[in-house]
Amino acid sequence: MPYIKVEDRERLYDADFCNIETAGELNFAITILCKEYLFNKGECYQTYNDIIGALEGCKMEMYRRKVAPYEDTKIKENSDVW
Repeated sequence: MPYIKVEDRERLYDADFCNIETAGELNFAITILCKEYLFNKGECYQTYNDIIGALEGCKMEMYRRKVAPYEDTKIKENSDVW
């Protein structure tokens, strides 16, 4: 859990997470979404599995759609190390 200042938490809540500026704030926003899902669905293995699965899927899709193409561009610009 990111321990960001209370005033930063309030700023993020007030803006519906539209003003995320740091990795800590991003972590906080994701954590709050997961907490809300957990609260709404109830604590059980399935809920935890849902949350972890969604986070993992999001991570994999971000890498596949954004990071890998970016790395391919950089390989072309700077040459491959392999």
